[in-house]
Amino acid sequence: MTPHLNGFDKQRVPVADGVALHAAVGGSGSPIVLLHGFPQTHLMWRHVAADLAADHTVIVPDLRGYGDSDKPADPDGTAYAKRTMAADVVALAEALGHDRFALAGHDRGALVAIRAGLDHPDRITRLAVLDVLPTLDMWDVLHGVDAAVGFHLYLMAQPPGLPEKMIAASADAFFGHFLDGWTRDPGAIPADVRAAYLAASRASVDSIVADYRATAGIDVVHDRADRAAGNRLRMPVTVLQQDWGAALGYDAAGLWRGWAPDLVHETVTCGHFMAEEAPADVVRALRALLAREPAQRA
Repeated sequence: MTPHLNGFDKQRVPVADGVALHAAVGGSGSPIVLLHGFPQTHLMWRHVAADLAADHTVIVPDLRGYGDSDKPADPDGTAYAKRTMAADVVALAEALGHDRFALAGHDRGALVAIRAGLDHPDRITRLAVLDVLPTLDMWDVLHGVDAAVGFHLYLMAQPPGLPEKMIAASADAFFGHFLDGWTRDPGAIPADVRAAYLAASRASVDSIVADYRATAGIDVVHDRADRAAGNRLRMPVTVLQQDWGAALGYDAAGLWRGWAPDLVHETVTCGHFMAEEAPADVVRALRALLAREPAQRA
């Protein structure tokens, strides 16, 4: 049996011309949208979503290009821009009756969430980011042999053709490498969920590569424009990260303060897939964020 979010309704919601997102929706109360990472689907939020649904409307989509959501072609390199994917999320929430909502993202979903916060500050009430840096900072901190930890970023940044062929030729080994190597508790991703992630990723190689390619292209252009204009995240922001700063030699909280003045930054001790390895900690952080009042500006 395919794993699913117990107690959540499955919906397919049009969000753009020719693009619909698959989403699980449950609970009632103030809305929060949860965005998954790589190489996963909305299932990664199964523990966190169930807890939050006790007193929130929880919307858990598959991102464009992932899972059961549509996977449009990318002829000009913009179909998987985080700006485009963020617009999907805003359209999804609006279609479900929510003009304003809290937003949490992990990994790839976190990059979409950051872009949504920058582009749609009137829509995003609070923002949680799990285990990424903003795109410009991510590229800046990768140097020399230490950058080998992000080999997949460079592989999927290459022009269309070769990366897709290489990954498709050994998809389960490629995607499984990250599921196995980025977790400290293998039991956090049980066999049926792991199989679901691999099947979904295997069927989405072209769109997953397009998502990553955008992060080495159009996403950099957009982020540079925001940095030059002084555009920052205006809402309360919580960041949960592994201690990559110590490993790669940078001040993670300091980098984040440049983008998010109203910031809570926490370092975690679990692996990358923290919503599955340490769901109680993620729930605690999200509930604290949802209860937090925006900082007063002078």
